[in-house]
Amino acid sequence: MIGENIIELQETTSTNIFAFELIKEKNIEEGTVISAISQHSGKGTGSNKWESEAGKNLTISIILKPEFLSLGKQFMLNIITSLAVHDMVSQLLQSKADVKIKWPNDIYVGNKKIAGILIENTIFGNTLKYSVLGVGININQEVFFSNAPNPVSLKNILNKEIELKKCLALLCSCIEERYVQLKNEKYNLLNGDYLSVLFRKNELAKFNYKNKVTSATIKGISEEGKLILETLEKEIIACNFKEIEFVI
Repeated sequence: MIGENIIELQETTSTNIFAFELIKEKNIEEGTVISAISQHSGKGTGSNKWESEAGKNLTISIILKPEFLSLGKQFMLNIITSLAVHDMVSQLLQSKADVKIKWPNDIYVGNKKIAGILIENTIFGNTLKYSVLGVGININQEVFFSNAPNPVSLKNILNKEIELKKCLALLCSCIEERYVQLKNEKYNLLNGDYLSVLFRKNELAKFNYKNKVTSATIKGISEEGKLILETLEKEIIACNFKEIEFVI
């Protein structure tokens, strides 16, 4: 299903914006992929932007219709997308050792960011009508010009070019597999897989929390997707995104 219909754009502002324009215009087929060679205003979480050199990386959006998913389980969409990108990057690097998911949904190799994800949902009443999975993966870009602190690409790591269409096909396959698991309510499997590759889980690390640096250990994720931390004083903190920042 995912990737059977691919809309290839030479350039666009944002594949997520384009996806929502399609949704407004017609009953778009689930699994439709919008892929852009050049994306001028790639969206990150909040006001963040996603840098991508034209023709070098994957900048895509995938349209899903997860009406089967309750509103309380929206974070499962972050989990399956993160896991799918993690699966894809791990396969291409032929090793899972250094590939991690940095909560909520960045993909890291070591201490460097190789992919970012932005999920935007449309809700009608109590139903998740549409979900747009925006994914940016650094594939062949060698030099990064934005003020992002720690980007890396597959080419930086492997020292060779990788065919973008091969990467897209593999990513669609990985997302399909994880989406089927979600439809089949494999929540324990998905949560377990996510926690098993969570960046800095069970490691004492530093975080910016309430305008000060705090040492704490990641203990898990709540059902709503909050990050659960335990401080040195044994205090348990449940954090929403933007309430806390990793010190890398």
